[in-house]
Amino acid sequence: MNNLLRLVDCTPEEITQILDLADQLKYESRHGIAHTRLSGKSLGLIFHTASTRTRVSFETGIYQLGGQSQYLSADDMQIFNGEPVQDTARTLSRYLSGVVIRTRRQQELEAFARYSTVPIINGMTDLAHPCQVLADLMTIREKYGVLNGLNAAYVGSGNNVCNSFIVGALKMGMKVRVATPPGYGPDNIAKDFAKGNPDCEYSYSPTEAVKDADVVVTGSLLPPGEKASTVQMQKVFRGFTVSEHMLSAAKPDVLLLHSLPANRGFEITEETFEKHAEEIFEEAENRLHVQKAAMVLLMGRGAGRIEPMKKEKFE
Repeated sequence: MNNLLRLVDCTPEEITQILDLADQLKYESRHGIAHTRLSGKSLGLIFHTASTRTRVSFETGIYQLGGQSQYLSADDMQIFNGEPVQDTARTLSRYLSGVVIRTRRQQELEAFARYSTVPIINGMTDLAHPCQVLADLMTIREKYGVLNGLNAAYVGSGNNVCNSFIVGALKMGMKVRVATPPGYGPDNIAKDFAKGNPDCEYSYSPTEAVKDADVVVTGSLLPPGEKASTVQMQKVFRGFTVSEHMLSAAKPDVLLLHSLPANRGFEITEETFEKHAEEIFEEAENRLHVQKAAMVLLMGRGAGRIEPMKKEKFE
């Protein structure tokens, strides 16, 4: 694996290696153990869309690993003034050790990666959000110790997080039920990956999806720029607000994850969000650790290849 563009391109072994290293880096961070594995490395951050967690966690992560980041906004770069993507990719490859790109169109990300000679990491596109789902998987595994065999439900819009969660969860041996309103299902890349897999089911009923679930995942129900107050969106997603009543069909100790930012009262009730706030913000923290792991494995081992690594044992 030379880049992290979509989880569909990763093997279960590569995902496991990222999670194992993320566990190790989290332990070291919380115990004040220096882990400057990327000393002297430089990370470029190209963001076409607004960001809180992705930008801050990557900037903090590369700093903790001993490297530095450069935030490249539209006002700073010629690519936004007509320079061909291949020229920007070739140029930045001479200066940087890796690039994070957050853009709307997956095709733009993949076009950049074709011409880059340094690793490219998907900071989010409309199609996929691999870093978010890696954090989800890390959080789930922290609670249950395993991923294989767990029952997961995704409730909401079939967006980038939904697409990546279907792929990531199935690759790790989880069973997934997806509940979305008609017309708001996941993208074909997720449906094609799951096609014929009995461990993936689709439903228009959130209650059916969360029945006996070990983990329930949700996120923003809204397309970019859409307002929760519009009558149309309220009508489309009626019944999809995650609540204590909905979660009563899940396992008693169900883990609830939300990719944030949260539209409280629309996609999740205030009561439910606050009841599960600790696990939701643990999930948010884990963005930092999985992204650090991905950077180390991609940027720290020549040519971006992931090599076998033994998981550290901590007493």
